[in-house]
Amino acid sequence: MAPAVPTTMDRPHFIGIGGAGMSGIAKILAQRGAAVAGSDAKESETAGALRELGATVHIGHAAGHLAEDASCVVVSSAIRADNPELAAAAERGIPVVHRSDALARLMDGLRPIAVAGTHGKTTTTSMLAVSLDALGLDPSYAIGGDLDGPGSNARHGGGDIFVAEADESDRSFHKYAPEVAIVLNVELDHHANYASMEEIYESFETFVGRIRPGGTLVVSADQAGARELTERISGRHDIEVVTYGAAEDADVRVLKVTPRGLASEVTVLLNGKMLTFAVSVPGSHYAHNAVAALAAGVALGIPAHNLASALGKYTGVKRRLQLKGEAAGVQVIDSYAHHPTEMTADLEAIRGAAAGSRVLVVFQPHLFSRTQELGTEMGQALALADASVVLDIYPAREDPVPGITSALIIDAAVAAGADVRAEHDMAAIPDVIAGMARPGDLVLTMGAGDVTDLGPKILARLES
Repeated sequence: MAPAVPTTMDRPHFIGIGGAGMSGIAKILAQRGAAVAGSDAKESETAGALRELGATVHIGHAAGHLAEDASCVVVSSAIRADNPELAAAAERGIPVVHRSDALARLMDGLRPIAVAGTHGKTTTTSMLAVSLDALGLDPSYAIGGDLDGPGSNARHGGGDIFVAEADESDRSFHKYAPEVAIVLNVELDHHANYASMEEIYESFETFVGRIRPGGTLVVSADQAGARELTERISGRHDIEVVTYGAAEDADVRVLKVTPRGLASEVTVLLNGKMLTFAVSVPGSHYAHNAVAALAAGVALGIPAHNLASALGKYTGVKRRLQLKGEAAGVQVIDSYAHHPTEMTADLEAIRGAAAGSRVLVVFQPHLFSRTQELGTEMGQALALADASVVLDIYPAREDPVPGITSALIIDAAVAAGADVRAEHDMAAIPDVIAGMARPGDLVLTMGAGDVTDLGPKILARLES
């Protein structure tokens, strides 16, 4: 039986319903029987999927889209105060619920696993959702990306486990009370909301403090920020802390990661026993995500060998080193990487998986604030490619910052010895890549913005 829909959320209106986080909550509520409505800036496959579930989706934002009988308005931190639907809700006294509060309510009465970290959340959450489903546990899940398998970022399941991606960007992960929490890494990002690493640590400490007594924290033993967090919460004795990684002191130790083309095989030492299983995405970064998922499942009481086998069912997430196709002997792969650590991890994974191939990157920086703080490191990461084309900054929710442009990244890349050029016209990219690529090359479209739309266009141009 589906958990009851809270009365205040039985007729919700979502502003920005097509977003990855918002659409997931809307889908689950629709599947539980709520009369879901909402609006988004543009038409999309997600909007269509929501309509198939019975939701009413308006394109564009207008006060008239907000139904008279709406029980609440759900917003994310990206919704600005002058949004006409938000203003109409205030005028009519309709409760406004933040996305994180809505997600927290969906977890009530279930066994939540919350996956946090600066990088790797979507992949790890997806690995858990797919493997638990393969074991017949029928989990509910809310993920910040679409699975390749089920083709959805969220689902209401009949089991008692709820797997959720826990977003630290606006501190919204403080709202959850997980039975098991994963912290993959802790680094400085989201500079509009965090002024220092100390603030980041404090935020993750608050998240860990929300783990239910008797619950488990699964945390990296390799990443410096995660190790620092482990030290900071060492005084909490009502939870179990399980570390994972290649470090000799890790509780779940990664002994070996073996490349298998665009996949890999990982061997771990768990409870004194060696365990080897397949991971269908390349690189050590993704293999370690799978080990985190394994440790979290074991913490829930799932046998390790069963879960290891089920993790092999995972086929990836859209935009996480997703092969878009091949044309004229050139493979085009889409990468969501937008932070230097992610960029480095994906480029190293591709280099390891396709030794001997040239790697060409089309990179679109994401956010002015991130570029301002990390532009040098982004440029240094691009030095791992054989050649790169850098687009203008994708602003997302931010207004331009004077003096902050893609030139910061390009200058740093050139200083690091990279072959890099600027391109201000996205429409020119297919021709640019066609002029650069030759058979055997790999092309990565990289970034968190609309650079993802270029993959099919590049393939079409290569075929012409």
